[in-house]
Amino acid sequence: MTKAMKRMSARWDIFCKVVDNFGDAGVAWRLARELADEHSLAVRLWIDDTRSLARMSPGIDANAEAQRHADVEIRRWRESFDETAPADVVVEAFGCGLPEAYTRAMAERVPAPIWFVLEYLSAEAWIDGAHGLPSPHPFLPLTRRFWFPGFTPASGGLLRERGLFEARDAFQRDARARADLWSSLSIPAPASGECRASLFCYPDPALPALLDAWSDGDDAMSCIVPEGVAAGALDAWTGGNVPHSGRPVSRGRLTLHAIPFQSQQAYDRLLWACDINFVRGEDSFVRAQWAARPFVWHIYPQVDDAHQKKLDAFVDRYAAGLDPAAGTAVRRLFRAWNDPAEAKAIDEAWRAFAGARPTLLRHAAAWSRQMAELPELASGLAKAALDRI
Repeated sequence: MTKAMKRMSARWDIFCKVVDNFGDAGVAWRLARELADEHSLAVRLWIDDTRSLARMSPGIDANAEAQRHADVEIRRWRESFDETAPADVVVEAFGCGLPEAYTRAMAERVPAPIWFVLEYLSAEAWIDGAHGLPSPHPFLPLTRRFWFPGFTPASGGLLRERGLFEARDAFQRDARARADLWSSLSIPAPASGECRASLFCYPDPALPALLDAWSDGDDAMSCIVPEGVAAGALDAWTGGNVPHSGRPVSRGRLTLHAIPFQSQQAYDRLLWACDINFVRGEDSFVRAQWAARPFVWHIYPQVDDAHQKKLDAFVDRYAAGLDPAAGTAVRRLFRAWNDPAEAKAIDEAWRAFAGARPTLLRHAAAWSRQMAELPELASGLAKAALDRI
């Protein structure tokens, strides 16, 4: 059997437990779709919360135990896991563990499945040495191999489907496509000189001060928020007059627009259309980088502030190619947005960041091109598996 035939006949199982509502599910779903669509692989996604998938991919039934969508088989992962024949390749997303019965079946299979542990994305230097390393199971004849997404050629790279940049560039050149997007969201087209930001964040003590800065600023500002995001903060800031789809709320120079939660494809277009994107977690963080627009990352908070080291590692890489003033503006705003102790400084941090927008826009485009030269995550996984089948 040729390698191409082996690849096409290989079956993949991806396991995902949802911790960060949309980040974990978003990455797992994007990986599953890309493996099926671009590598002609039979992919089965086991996930414990299909509600997140249903919100980001219309057509998925949040209540179904088993279904097929976008050439991917989707199965609800229950604690009482039925006996299931393991796939040729198994991806354990974000160290979620595997069902005990499934792991035992893997050990009994000849040959044993290829087992990857897909880790969380990190810019920390140590991941380059850990990427691809094997790890024997403590008591079964199985070996896991760690796959680290990252920002260097020695890492596993980032998820990026074929034709993404061409679609982005065509959209950003097409005034009618952008007008149709705003119309579909019941939002007027941007006025001359207006700055438009998308907002997708965790609960953040810095948000009220940022809204104040936008409201009291010199320039017109629009903020587009998916319904349900930052609901408590927006309720408090607006005095209960929260925006709803088609019913914006204005104060000073700021207009808040609520929109329905978007599919992954629609969210990409929103990121492409906005001037600045506030994103969170992992999936939207990567998509903001592919959008080639200035962005601010809200990293998933961890105990003992372990996330701050990961945040600083990324900012160090991202700001390395910027002039000192713009680099400082990025560092200050990322820090104020993520560190409650720095939240009060977000007004000044925002002004510096906004003042550097032309430089940051050029840098965002250059950064996306630079990151596109790295290994592509799904393709690297597919190749690594094929080499071992």
